[in-house]
Amino acid sequence: MNAIEFILAGMLAAATPFLLAALGELVVERAGVLNLGAEGLMAFGAVLAFIIVYHGGGHLLGFVAAGLGSAALSIVFAVIAVGLRANQVATGLAIGILGQGLSALFGKTYESLTVKGLPKFAFPWLSDIPVIGNLFVQDAVVWLSLAATFAIWAMFAYTKAGLVVRAIGENPKAAHAVGYSVIAVRFAAIAFGGTMAGFAGAYASVVYTPLWADGMIAGRGWIAIALVVFGTWLTGRIFLGACLFGAVSLTGLAAQAAGLDVPSQLLASLPYLVTIIVLGIISADRRLLKLNGVASLGEPFER
Repeated sequence: MNAIEFILAGMLAAATPFLLAALGELVVERAGVLNLGAEGLMAFGAVLAFIIVYHGGGHLLGFVAAGLGSAALSIVFAVIAVGLRANQVATGLAIGILGQGLSALFGKTYESLTVKGLPKFAFPWLSDIPVIGNLFVQDAVVWLSLAATFAIWAMFAYTKAGLVVRAIGENPKAAHAVGYSVIAVRFAAIAFGGTMAGFAGAYASVVYTPLWADGMIAGRGWIAIALVVFGTWLTGRIFLGACLFGAVSLTGLAAQAAGLDVPSQLLASLPYLVTIIVLGIISADRRLLKLNGVASLGEPFER
């Protein structure tokens, strides 16, 4: 397997934690709330899933526990930031730190332990295509994350629920005036975002790298938040951005396997360097950000 085949084979799996967390953050931000706690929510979900799977609960139960646990932690954020109208940036950072602290506490006794991952499924015919065939050999969570991407795109494009979320993000006072509960919708969006972050963390700890190590999320939550801006709040672009970051995260391994004399620290920093460069380029285009941005993002709602 050459470098290109290696990257294509692992790109979707590497992109899945980014994608799941970014899709959740997209729904949260479309509702007008900025939650910067994705890193901690992912870490908390990761440790819960690992503990469940390690003790024989199975991957499905592990994902459920991760989703519920991270959703509960995100509700704490919702109560403080939406219910009590505290500063969303400070509250999100606090929740993120809390989630990371809890993951370190609960995972201390599981350090360096491993669990069994999930099997991969191949699409007939497509998996036999030269070079790109391995792209169609993935585990069930990868395929479900692709389905979730399509479902969220369809929700915002074609459903009343998506229209309500977007309306509350753009003009919450107008949405309230016509009878929609801004607080309830934002609570639901935040809980959904927490659930997706929990799923992302669970995938990282029990499927993608099925072992526990403190700090194993390694900035994926921050990259997921950046992906929402990278994709200018559009689902399709967020998916493409996740694939880009997934491919970049594998470039270092491919370079090392090819024998390139490049410091491993530099290769490990590539996803973060790409994040900074891409955000700088996108932020320079004010028209694009204004066109697709959320008007009331980060602003508290008062009746």
